[in-house]
Amino acid sequence: MEEELKCPVCGSLFKDPILLPCSHNVCLACARNITVQTPEGETPVQSRASGSSDYDYLDMDKMSLYSETDSGYGSYTPCQLKSPNGVRVFPPANPHRHCSLTCPLCHRSVSLDERGLRGFPRNRLLEAIVSRYQQNRAASASSSSSSSSSSSSTAVKCQLCDRNPVDAAVMCEQCDVFYCNACQQRCHPSRGPLAKHRLVPPRLPAAGGGAAGGGGSGQQPPATARKPATCVDHEAENFSMYCYGCKAPVCVKCLEEGKHAKHDVKPLAVMWKQHKCQLSQALNGVSDKAKDAKEFLVQLKNMLQQIQENGVEFEACLVAQCDSLIEALTRQKAKLLTKVTKEKEYKLKVVRDQITHCTMKLRQTTGMMEFCLEVLKENDPSGFLQISDALVKRVTSSQDQWVKGALEPKVGPEFDLTLSTDSLLQTILMLDFCQGKDVQEKPLLKQMQAADSGEAEMETDSPGVESGPSVPGAPLLQLEKCCTRNNSATLAWRVIAPPGSPIEGYILELDDGNGGQYREVYVGKETVCTVDGLHFNSSYNARVKAYNGIGVGPYSKTVVLKTSDVAWFTFDPSTAHRDIVLSNENQTVSCNSYDDRVVLGTAAFSKGTHYWEVSIDRYDNHPDPAFGVARINTMKDMMLGKDDKAWAMYVDNNRSWFMHNNSHTNRAEGGIAKGSTVGVLLDLTKHTLTFYINREQHGPIAFESLDGVFVPAVSLNRNVQVTLLTGLEVPKNTKQ
Repeated sequence: MEEELKCPVCGSLFKDPILLPCSHNVCLACARNITVQTPEGETPVQSRASGSSDYDYLDMDKMSLYSETDSGYGSYTPCQLKSPNGVRVFPPANPHRHCSLTCPLCHRSVSLDERGLRGFPRNRLLEAIVSRYQQNRAASASSSSSSSSSSSSTAVKCQLCDRNPVDAAVMCEQCDVFYCNACQQRCHPSRGPLAKHRLVPPRLPAAGGGAAGGGGSGQQPPATARKPATCVDHEAENFSMYCYGCKAPVCVKCLEEGKHAKHDVKPLAVMWKQHKCQLSQALNGVSDKAKDAKEFLVQLKNMLQQIQENGVEFEACLVAQCDSLIEALTRQKAKLLTKVTKEKEYKLKVVRDQITHCTMKLRQTTGMMEFCLEVLKENDPSGFLQISDALVKRVTSSQDQWVKGALEPKVGPEFDLTLSTDSLLQTILMLDFCQGKDVQEKPLLKQMQAADSGEAEMETDSPGVESGPSVPGAPLLQLEKCCTRNNSATLAWRVIAPPGSPIEGYILELDDGNGGQYREVYVGKETVCTVDGLHFNSSYNARVKAYNGIGVGPYSKTVVLKTSDVAWFTFDPSTAHRDIVLSNENQTVSCNSYDDRVVLGTAAFSKGTHYWEVSIDRYDNHPDPAFGVARINTMKDMMLGKDDKAWAMYVDNNRSWFMHNNSHTNRAEGGIAKGSTVGVLLDLTKHTLTFYINREQHGPIAFESLDGVFVPAVSLNRNVQVTLLTGLEVPKNTKQ
């Protein structure tokens, strides 16, 4: 309340406050300081409440341009001093000139008449409240600094006892008089007009009051009852009526003079009671709001405590969840290191065994060569002929042992292990808090484990509970729409978008068909996707997840896709040499060049058994086309098999050869003609490649130890035209 009792000019408690027409109050002395002179004939600006924080001195400064000869008065310069509240203070006004006063709160100006500041009513009520507030504050300070014994000796005395006043028992707030019990019953009974007076326990007087009044006892002089307010114009008359038009109390003389003849005038007591009732009703409404505000403050303070407790608990939970993730990653790292160690040990064992075997064979061969050289040095023809046949057979047999495959390492130095961490790293970088309460209540570790295993469950909100924006749930794969055809797979899914957060896209992932790491194959907004270029006779694991602006949701349940056992494919125009001509829906191929050109198939094989045939539609001038398999990056401008990325059989009308890395082996009699068929059997279970002519195996097994990814391949020139036949069964008359 203290702020309500301070003057806006000096910043101290009101002293002799006067009431301005705008209903604001200032001290009488401060009013004199802020009164300014105005030129004759001018009226002050009635309102300066334009949003500025101080007086608008622009108009006042313009007044200084009036000269003494023009206006009849000397120019002035406003004082640059300011009050504690930031209000500028001006020198006292000259009473012989027109003056105005500007309210320091609302900046509304008012002219002073001939009465000057006496024309403003004195706010006796505010003055009484300030006085009572000062007494209460002084009493509180005195009681807090005095002991119980000293306080009993300086107790407030009754002000109506004739002799030897006793301690006061009550004080009337309206009369401002202290009574003992006897005097109160005799002089201030609680009945009649005094029944409405409020009696309160007596308060100690202000410190130092007694010294001011003499006697040295430290007791404040007795307070006297306030005199009734008198009219400003008729000082001998008390206020008895209230004018509605002027919004001010008036006396009987004012009414007799006719100043308020046309105004609505009512008795002062009636209006006093009516306005007090209105103020009480307004206070009831404010009191209810204050009560609500107090309860709200209690709620906020309790929330502070809850936030502190929940923050500590959530931090501990977050640390535990992250530690669990780190522990799981550490365990997985140990497993992966074990796999790498096993792979390394396996490669080392294979190489060591091959070194031992090759060393032994080399020692045997070297010993036999040295022995043969010694035999050649002998000059005994009969003895030489006696052992020469056996030696020739041994040398020939030893030469046959050193086939090309025996001088090639069985394993390579590279590790065929690829650790794909991109998707996991992306998930870790996207690890964040979700706004939805339903997602927050699910532990972070459980979300990560569910997303990693692909077994996340669909989350549903409890009925009647609203949740904020959240990440999408796990999509549901529609198995009735998922299918495979040849070496492609089609997947379809659906998911319900969380409220307030539309789904921005989906991420589809497949493994490598061997239970290896997942890889992203599609990112987009569609809910149906077809993936081409898969391996034949393979099982793929597929899963999908959705994402929005909040984050990435969990994976769907994993679905297993089985590609076709039989290869259905065509020639690939995108990888063929520019001289190759394709027709018959890319199943028939011919060439515009006399040089051999290569064309590949659209299928890729890494495991399983696959068989296809090529029919000879045209065969002129006995060319030698080649048929077989190759890597995707084999040379396209030379015969198939001349580089190290192709394995082929080239054949003319009489004989054939197997060729790899420009090495010709295993000549076989028998050729092709128009109408013949050439079959290719790729068995990646046994890692072998075998050829057929007219469904009869041609020659031995052409190549062994094949491993990796292979595509069908053909090379031919302009003298040959062939057509691809796929989806065939493997011939049964395979040589063992």
